[in-house]
Order: sequence, then structure tokens, then C-alpha cells
Amino acid sequence: MEQVILVNEQDHPIGLMEKMEVHEKALLHRAFSVFVFNQQGELLLQQRAFSKYHSAGLWTNTCCSHPRPDEKTADAASRRLLEEMGFTTPLEKIFDFIYTANFDNGLTEHEFDHVFIGFYEGAIQPNPTEVSSFIYSSLALIDTQLMATPHIYTEWFKIAYPKVKAWWELQKTAC
Repeated sequence: MEQVILVNEQDHPIGLMEKMEVHEKALLHRAFSVFVFNQQGELLLQQRAFSKYHSAGLWTNTCCSHPRPDEKTADAASRRLLEEMGFTTPLEKIFDFIYTANFDNGLTEHEFDHVFIGFYEGAIQPNPTEVSSFIYSSLALIDTQLMATPHIYTEWFKIAYPKVKAWWELQKTAC
């Protein structure tokens, strides 16, 4: 039984609860999202496995999940990147945000999401129980798809991506 960390709006832990129960009750809990870029500035997207309990088959950021009790969020992000996509790379936290998303199956994500950035050039070996497909995509193509077909992306991606893109643009102008 997987437990997640319940938090308040300042990300202070206030307890633990079984993951499905948290999503049924829409309680705020700690999560993370990883965005990995290649040298061309393309973002590595994954298509969630069709067996996932929510957002199955939707496109999203490189990986995401929840830290385990007593696990640092940055360590959890690295662990899940390896578990989901089959590689590791240094990650840097760039921001966090709180969001709520309701799903057709009655579950709700209410997360304090820590966003990490990484850069990677190399082999990708996704876990088929987590990931159906993957692709490096230009930000321009993602922008176009988000306008034309937003329903193919996860709710948290649609919130986090513009913030990540703004961070990316700042990095390009700072060079």
C-alpha cells in the first residue's frame, strides 16, 4: 500500500495517507514533476501507460510522482526518472505550485508540485507499465498542440508547462 505525504499550503508535512484514499478525498499532498531537455532545447514528453488509474494515454512531462515518507523530494524525482524512463541525470528544482484537477473516474489530484529540470542526451528505456511512448518535442510544437488539442495532455502539464517555458526562455536570454 503506497502512502503519500499530506502537506499544508506551505508544504509542511501534516500526515501520511494511502495514495488512492488521498485521491478519493482530494487532499493536498506532495508531488513532483520532472522536465528533461536535450541539447536542441526539445522537451522529453511521455505518453502515460494506458493502464494508469487516471490520465491514461495522455501526454505529459518526462516523469512525475510522489515522494515516499522520509524521502527527500529531489531524491524521489531522480528515483522515479530512472524507474519510469530508464535513465538518470542531474536535476535542479526551479519552482513549485499547487493545483487541483478532477478526473472522470471520481478521483482528484490536489498536489503541492515541485518542478525539476534536467538535461539529457542518451538512451531512453521506458518502463512499459508506466510509459506507453515518448518523444522529444520542440516547445513550438507543444504550444501548437496545447492550443489545438489540449485534451491530449495531462492537467498538471497544462499548468506547469507555461511556467517551465518561461524559465527556459529566461535561461536562453541570460546566455
